[in-house]
Amino acid sequence: MTFTANWSYPTAIKFGSGRIQELPSACAEAGIARPLLVTDRWLASLEITQKTLDLMQAAGLGGAVFSEVDPNPTEENLNAGIAAYRQGNHDGVIAFGGGSGLDLGKMVAFMQAQSRPVWDFEDIGDW
Repeated sequence: MTFTANWSYPTAIKFGSGRIQELPSACAEAGIARPLLVTDRWLASLEITQKTLDLMQAAGLGGAVFSEVDPNPTEENLNAGIAAYRQGNHDGVIAFGGGSGLDLGKMVAFMQAQSRPVWDFEDIGDW
């Protein structure tokens, strides 16, 4: 049985076998030409990540990857990811993998343009 789906809540999510082939068009749709792929160390070592990087290279998106992501990402991981983003002159993030890679990828994408510290955006106690 093959399951594929598209849904939007609040952003577009594409799920299913082979959908990684749509990555170049998703980047084009988002206006991303020089993405930074953010993932964890373990996933970075797997064949699926290399195939994704090969796909990115073939599409002219480069092959930049940041994988210094701890199981519970730290502020140090975030700062290193932001530095990699800026040094590579990237214009978008591909958050790849499980929770930690996705969490840090979203934070790098958000924080790379911020001038305030990340802790200014936490919501504990001020709902």
